[in-house]
Amino acid sequence: MLHSVPDIDNSEALTERQQAVLDAALRLLVEEGDNLTMTAVARRASCSKETLYKWFGDRDGLLTATVQWQASKVRVAPVDRKGLDLASLTASLERFASDWLRVISSDTSVALNRVAVGHAGSGKDDLGAIVLQNGRFALARRLKPVLEAGRQAGLLDFDDAETAFRTFFGLVARDVQIRLLLGDRLQLTDATIGGDAARATQQFLALYGPKTRGANNRPQGL
Repeated sequence: MLHSVPDIDNSEALTERQQAVLDAALRLLVEEGDNLTMTAVARRASCSKETLYKWFGDRDGLLTATVQWQASKVRVAPVDRKGLDLASLTASLERFASDWLRVISSDTSVALNRVAVGHAGSGKDDLGAIVLQNGRFALARRLKPVLEAGRQAGLLDFDDAETAFRTFFGLVARDVQIRLLLGDRLQLTDATIGGDAARATQQFLALYGPKTRGANNRPQGL
């Protein structure tokens, strides 16, 4: 059974010491994968197992907190709903896209996702569900309000926020994550990530920008 852990959608809920412990857990996942134990984390982080149990509950609780901490590095720039314009919406989407590409291309995320895929349906623990709930689904909860604000401001035109989010997610990710999971040594530099984030954002805006009500209901300017 999962124990409660800090709400790491807001990373400020963690102390610096807790952040250091979760970073240690992430490094161990890279090195040891499925062999992560509370004892190993305590040893690497120079803390007691009692402290880990107090903070995170059991191993699943630690894994949940680790996934949340990794996902918290994908930021969503706040937007002013009243004064939202195309420039600020674009900046928010590009920041989300670039952060997400940096996170999924890191050694820690690749290792974490490989372990999660290996555990899915195995009955070992709920790591696959933990990654979904505190990774992809949590990111959707953060970005959907921005998409809804864009729709309210007349900058986006969509019927369903989940469908719009999935489209944006797909434009950003493309085949990057699956290639990394399968061992492709993609070199994602800051310049590459920035260019990919900007391109995905412009493609998304072309698909979901305000549409004319003329022939074919095509986006304006296309």
